[in-house]
Formats: sequence, C-alpha cells, structure tokens
Amino acid sequence: MIMKNLAVILLSGGMDSATALGIAASKGYRLAPIHFDYGQRNRLKERQAFDNLTKFYNTEKTLVVPMDFLKIIGGSALTDESIPVQQRMPSENEIPSTYVPFRNGIMLSLAAAYAEIIGAKAIFTGFVEEDSSGYPDCREIFVDAMNKAVNLGRRPESSVEIIAPFLHLRKSEIVQLGTKLGVPYQFTWSCYLGGKKQCGKCPACRLRRKAFAESGIEDPVEYFDIGE
Repeated sequence: MIMKNLAVILLSGGMDSATALGIAASKGYRLAPIHFDYGQRNRLKERQAFDNLTKFYNTEKTLVVPMDFLKIIGGSALTDESIPVQQRMPSENEIPSTYVPFRNGIMLSLAAAYAEIIGAKAIFTGFVEEDSSGYPDCREIFVDAMNKAVNLGRRPESSVEIIAPFLHLRKSEIVQLGTKLGVPYQFTWSCYLGGKKQCGKCPACRLRRKAFAESGIEDPVEYFDIGE
C-alpha cells in the first residue's frame, strides 16, 4: 500500500483556511493542521473553530503553537487593544490597523520547520490576494519568495511546497468551491473580535458577508444585529 503524502495546513479557523483544509483533504493528503495563538483578540473563538474543524476532518495530526511574542511586539489592532479595530474597509494601498507585521512569514517559517520534522511535502494556506484586506503578506510575490526561502534553508531531501490555491480567487468563489467540497462553514470564525457572535461590521466580517451574498449561498453563522 502506497502511503499518501502528508500536508501541513495553516488553520486559523476562518473561512479561507477551512477551505484550504477541505482542498487538501479532497486531494487525498493526510492532514496535519497547525494553529497559532499569538494573543489575538479572537484567540478563543479561533481555537474553538480549529478544534471543531480538525474533529470534523479527523485529522491525523494537530499542532497548536504559542506565539505570544507577537503580542509583546505589538503594533497591530489584533494584538494591542489600545489600537482600535477599524470598522470600515481599508482604502486602496492602505495597510489596515489589523495587519500583524510579518505574521504570515513567521507562520510559514514555523510550518516549514514542522513539515521538515514530520515529513510533510506540502503546506496549504488560505491566503487571498485578489479580494483581501490589503495585507502585504498575502500576495503571490510573497508566497513565491517564502517558497524559495524555506527550501533553501532545509535538508535537501525534505523539500516542501507552499500551496496557496486561492491567491487569485474572489472570496465568493472560495465559498462556492468550499460548499461543493462540503466544508463545514458553520464551525468557522472570521470576525476580528471574540464575542458570542460575529460582529458583522469589521472588515473580516464585511468580506465574509459579501462573499456569501455574491455566491448566493446562505452563511450558516450568526451575526449580531448589524442593520445596514
């Protein structure tokens, strides 16, 4: 019997990362999701989403990595509660207050180290360039650079590929794809905040609401009474 390849999946618990997990599963990879706790505002909700998703997919391995140093460094509305989370969508070329400096680079580096230890051949991410919040570390040029870096800095026989299947998709297309794959969006958490329900007003919620509206698919999660 030929053993299928193992894949590390960056799994925050949001809509995009959950769909990346669904993609990896649909391609027949053995699943090893990794989650990062960096003191973010919604850390408890994201962790709950991660736990629910890994149980749903019966993943072979799971790893939760504490990254409290990002909260100590600060500089982001997600890790420093003295910085407000902006409610409006960022304007073109604006870096939003919720950007965590080099977060995705650090996460990919740690995922690459984990992949080398467990023998994984792929790292899946849910990064979206075309329809995102304007984060510079969600761009194709960044993913390409990280792909080169993580393979230059490892044992030659342990090469790994960073796979970002949604870079040039709209979020509505991600919803449609995930729905076809049976991704359980009811378990996901997109909101930057950590309340009982998703706020519906922060940029992450706005992007999610827009994605489901444009896809014509009903979002299974509840929001607070947001009005229009």
